Parts: sequence; C-alpha cells; structure tokens
Amino acid sequence: QVQLVESGGGTVQPGGSLRLSCAASGRIVSINDMGWYRQAPGKQRELVATITSGGSANYADSIKGRFTISRDNAKNTVYLQMNSLKPEDTAVYYCNAEDLRYSGSPYPADYWGQGTQVTVSS
Repeated sequence: QVQLVESGGGTVQPGGSLRLSCAASGRIVSINDMGWYRQAPGKQRELVATITSGGSANYADSIKGRFTISRDNAKNTVYLQMNSLKPEDTAVYYCNAEDLRYSGSPYPADYWGQGTQVTVSS
C-alpha cells in the first residue's frame, strides 16, 4: 500500500553533482523523519542525512558541506543534492520514511526504498 521510489542515481566523475529524489506513494497521512542512507560494497549501511517534517536536517560528518537534504511535505518527497562527489561516495543510496502513517493503518511503520546506485569514478 506504500511505496518509496528513488531516482536520480548514476555515474559521475569526481567533483561532479547528482540529485536524488524519493517519492512516497499511497494513502499517506503523515511521515515523521525522512532520510537517506547508503551502503558501499563490503560495508554496513550508514546514515547520510535525515530531515524532520519541520525541515530540521542532520548530516553525517563525511558529507557535511557537500550534500543538502530537502523535503516537500505536500508531495511526500525527499531530495538529496550531492555536490563535490568523491569516489568514496560510491554506494547504493536508500531512502527511508520513519513513522509513516497511511489511511487505515493501525500504527506507524518505517519504510525503505529499493535503492539507487551512485558511482563516482573517472
């Protein structure tokens, strides 16, 4: 009943930019925090950035000053603008919606997107 669909991944040279989008669909009533996580080969999934429904953002130290998270509550969509990309940013990026409520759901739950590949390589 609820889907998170990411888009915007791809391959870019070091120093380049990409913008990821994640749209949550379904009869959504509310979403608490939304965020982006990433998982590189052989590594654990790690937090990249989160944003509250009020627009307060939190960033991992490794991407501060380079990435910007934003959100459109009316569209249930979260974005990640990634600038000055480095090879170490290469990973699958996952969208997360925390405490999502949809019409008819008895309680809130967390949802994940399917992931989008970001590759930074010359």
